[in-house]
Amino acid sequence: QVRFVESGGGLVQTGGSLRLSCAADRSIASINVMGWYRQAPGKEREVVARITSGGDTNYLESVKGRFTISRDNAKNTVSLQMNSLKPEDTAVYHCRDWPPSLRGSWGQGTQVSVSS
Repeated sequence: QVRFVESGGGLVQTGGSLRLSCAADRSIASINVMGWYRQAPGKEREVVARITSGGDTNYLESVKGRFTISRDNAKNTVSLQMNSLKPEDTAVYHCRDWPPSLRGSWGQGTQVSVSS
């Protein structure tokens, strides 16, 4: 299984920005779609953004225009630039293959907290 390590989370005020990074322990070039997921307390996990190996992206409606996903297959990394953060963006963020399959695994995630 490919393992992922997320980083870059933190506590920011409403309107602030964070850049999340995800490092895989092996090549992600063969993974067609990579995604960033989040799970807020008491809520189900949701897919925030996806990116194909060709660079096509897809976003959750509530983050369109604020978040940008990117990937670097040469470095085996996926990033999520988050701008204009809102309290409702508070969650633990994970990255992995989409849809989740046996070829990947859930990492520890990184906590994003947005204060009002």
